[in-house]
Amino acid sequence: MLQFQGKTIDTAIFDMDGTMFDTERLRFQTLSQASEELFGKPFTEPVLLGSLGLSATKAEALAKQHYGQDFPYAAIRRRADELELAHVRTQGVPIKPGLLPVLERLRKSGLKMAVATSSRRAIAEEYLINANIYKYFDLCVCGDEVVQGKPHPEIFVRAAEALNSQPAQCLMFEDSENGVRSAADAGGVVILVEDIQMPPPAVARRAFGVYGGLSEFLQDLAACTPKMSMPAVTEPFPQAVNLLKAGIHGFGAMGGGYLAQVFSHWDGYTRPCEIIASTGNALLREAIDAFGKFSVRYGSLAFDQTIEQLRVIDAADTDAVAGMYRDCEIVALCVPEQAVAAQAGVIAQGLAERFAAHGRELTVLVVLNKVGGAEFVRAQVEAALLQRVASKVCQRILERTSFSETVVTRIVSKLTEDALVRQLRIKSELYKKNVVAVRESSPHVGDWAEALPGDTAEVVAPHVSTLRDAGEPASALAPLHLILFNSETDMPLYVQQGSDLLEHLRQIDTVADIAVIQLLKNRLWNGTHAIVAWYAALLGYPSIGHAMGDARVQALMDQLLDAELAPALAAQFPELRTRLAEFIATFRNRCAHAFKDPCERVGRDPLRKLQRGERVLGSLAMAAAQGVAAPALAFGAALAVHYALHHPPAAEEDECRTIRALYARREALQDVLAWRGEYHGAPFDGLDPVADAALLAAVQLPFDGLQAGGLDYCWESAAEAGVG
Repeated sequence: MLQFQGKTIDTAIFDMDGTMFDTERLRFQTLSQASEELFGKPFTEPVLLGSLGLSATKAEALAKQHYGQDFPYAAIRRRADELELAHVRTQGVPIKPGLLPVLERLRKSGLKMAVATSSRRAIAEEYLINANIYKYFDLCVCGDEVVQGKPHPEIFVRAAEALNSQPAQCLMFEDSENGVRSAADAGGVVILVEDIQMPPPAVARRAFGVYGGLSEFLQDLAACTPKMSMPAVTEPFPQAVNLLKAGIHGFGAMGGGYLAQVFSHWDGYTRPCEIIASTGNALLREAIDAFGKFSVRYGSLAFDQTIEQLRVIDAADTDAVAGMYRDCEIVALCVPEQAVAAQAGVIAQGLAERFAAHGRELTVLVVLNKVGGAEFVRAQVEAALLQRVASKVCQRILERTSFSETVVTRIVSKLTEDALVRQLRIKSELYKKNVVAVRESSPHVGDWAEALPGDTAEVVAPHVSTLRDAGEPASALAPLHLILFNSETDMPLYVQQGSDLLEHLRQIDTVADIAVIQLLKNRLWNGTHAIVAWYAALLGYPSIGHAMGDARVQALMDQLLDAELAPALAAQFPELRTRLAEFIATFRNRCAHAFKDPCERVGRDPLRKLQRGERVLGSLAMAAAQGVAAPALAFGAALAVHYALHHPPAAEEDECRTIRALYARREALQDVLAWRGEYHGAPFDGLDPVADAALLAAVQLPFDGLQAGGLDYCWESAAEAGVG
């Protein structure tokens, strides 16, 4: 049941040609071609337009009025059917934009649904099957099954009666004058969707609603159907695809292991026809291209989720990346912060091309794990745009582009290249075995054809053989999953309000002030995660999950979460109290299961995490301001530098090399924490030796302890010394 603009609706009945399918123009072409072949002259436009929506009998009468009683209409119609079917079988049925989302919303709203078409059943069913929308309809009433064709109301009345519905509770979709007359006289709630020829005003006024297309109607329908709730991890993606595209700029852990899922769930009714993702990893591109899909593994649920409709492009192909911004309705920017400046030019190129091509609005999800990330990206892109277009054009482009700040609350890790190569080798062998098994299990044509009556086997066998030859490789590949990411199960992606599109996406939770969620995550999770990773790596553990069995690591996490961060956050932001326990419990559960979350991945970029106001030192300053002793946070800041100096696997990481070079000058911690040199094109936001003297002193003592005693020194030692 649906409440649509004051009307109670339980049924939807659709005309086919011109309403669901853009076949009226095709029909005009085939009728004219057939008439020229058999009659020597094409149909004239008045006859073609006058026949819109008419039954075959009435269309024949109209044609003979114009061309005489000897006009071979029946033969011409049969020939036109042949031409039209040949076109549809090779080119497919041209579906009207917006049809699939409309059908999905109506069906998922619980409506009964029917087709009422002037076409013959054989034609109607072939078109509905070809377009893969037959599944939406409970029944069809066709032109060769009624006594009185349109504009008589019989066809709509019969459809409503067959569904045990009252016409007054039926949405009846039509595009032609004859169709509107038929539906209105039947007593339906008529939805007029414009096509080739708009009905006369007197007829159009009989419609309850008049729309330029189904996409326009969808806007009103969406207002009457609720946003679907947050999906469960294991819930299937929508089967129906819409005409929209989504992009992922940076197909790393967040892009592939999270945003691809967000876009695949879309609004719960349909999903994008294509997800375009950019990566510089050639092996990744080739692997996905070979499989045609990839999977994300949720280890805690023993569940592999497969992502399809994905096209991977080379990140170095600037035209392809710019094309993603030109063609997609939403793009998730998932590159590292330090890469934004280098990517701003290609983003600007895409936005300029978009403005010139069609000027549609674009939503850019900024997935940077950085407070103020959206403004940071916008400023970089604006500077790049001004090098391409005039200032006024730049502002118009930016007005049409929503840079939306995000907060990701999910931990995702990408498989190593070695693991991917090993997986490809194993699954290549499995595929070969599957091909043999599929072929051996397929019955020979003769085994089943003998049971078919008459000439059926002769007709059907070639089709079955063709499908079998094409299907065997697909059947062999289907059971194999290309696992690229390991992910935790948190579903919501928090996004700042501001883009209308985001309000419809099922997995997105829009918030009025994203800064509150950012702060909570940055302080409570990100800082703790990094500190635990540095400590665990130095203790020799490969992953966070392995380290959680060590009482020393567990004690450090407990101190950080329960004794330092939670009290400080609750004191500074009382409105967060209700979220704190939930966030802490979720984080603990994640870490306990994070056996595929490498410590080196979590602990990377320690210099970035040591900036003033960032997740570690910012939390230490917050605790001090709230009067909360924070020896574990001070110990964590010291661990970051100690990790860069003494953890061998970190030796090749750029930021660790920078830390070692800074420290080597005088072997002074202050030279690292108070550094102000160039960092990715801007001054590093280090501590002020004077204003932040207390913070420097708080970190100095545990750092000295670590340097002198190694990991025999722990945060409890700092606590005993009164640090923090």
